[in-house]
Amino acid sequence: MGEQPIFSTRAHVFQIDPNTKKNWVPTSKHAVTVSYFFDSTRNVYRIISLDGSKAIINSTITPNMTFTKTSQKFGQWADSRANTVYGLGFSCESHLVKVGTVLNVSSGFRLESAPADLQSPLTSESVNGTDDERLAADANQHADTRAEPSQNALPFSHSSSSINKHWEAELAALKGNNAKLTAALLESTANVKQWKQQLAAYQEEAERLHKRVTELECVSGQTTVIKTQKTELNRTIEELEAALRAKEEELERLKAEVESANEFRFQKDSLLQRLEDTEARNQTLEAQLNDLEQRLESIQLERETYRKNLRSLLELLDGKIFELTELRDTLVKLIEAS
Repeated sequence: MGEQPIFSTRAHVFQIDPNTKKNWVPTSKHAVTVSYFFDSTRNVYRIISLDGSKAIINSTITPNMTFTKTSQKFGQWADSRANTVYGLGFSCESHLVKVGTVLNVSSGFRLESAPADLQSPLTSESVNGTDDERLAADANQHADTRAEPSQNALPFSHSSSSINKHWEAELAALKGNNAKLTAALLESTANVKQWKQQLAAYQEEAERLHKRVTELECVSGQTTVIKTQKTELNRTIEELEAALRAKEEELERLKAEVESANEFRFQKDSLLQRLEDTEARNQTLEAQLNDLEQRLESIQLERETYRKNLRSLLELLDGKIFELTELRDTLVKLIEAS
């Protein structure tokens, strides 16, 4: 069924000054309609007030909230989600009591009377310090932490040629993925602009329909036709809210894709830097290899020269040994002959 109206009143709407946290700031120039809704699907109560097409109150009621009566015609409550304090000034005390009583019975929204030193903007410019402190305490509970992504080290091969092939393959794959992600990002950016325009149109339509519903509720002696129109308007509002939620989910998905594309770009830059370092190392290794080859050629030439000299020496020694052998034989013959 979605949100159903409970009742409506007219009141002057105020908000706490976000700078001083002490003074009330009027959000409407005159008394406006304040409507109270109940969403049976989510079991949630909500207070909504429109000034023209601008929503000046959109507060979801929770059981731990307190509606403080600071004077006979003024009440206030702190909304930690909106990070502010709302105040309502009524034309008579009965309206204020009705608001507190109905919300207390239906949602557990507690109605309390303020202490004697607590003043409303209808009689003073000060605001209750207790609500202000509660608002500040609630606002301090929304700190977010972001985890730093870890980088995985890539394997390193002892062969310079295999390292080059590995990094070139990785770089080619990343370039392909980067091109696909860039194209998808451009298409998503164009879609985001169109969806933002649609969202703005949906929001304007929803505000207009909320205003229309409020006006219909304020008309005394509602007829069957008005009730039918209200039902149709509520159904239209539900459809628009569903469309808004779908667009918000799509926007979150696109944001995740953009973050993924940025991460791929970072990895590509890292791989390019490693590839440059590897190429520089390869050049150094090639220079060392060329130097070793030259030294090897020089050593081989020296060994060849040494072998030639050794062969010449061996041939000379063979000749000398042959001559000594002949000389020995001659001496032996001479000795035998004598």
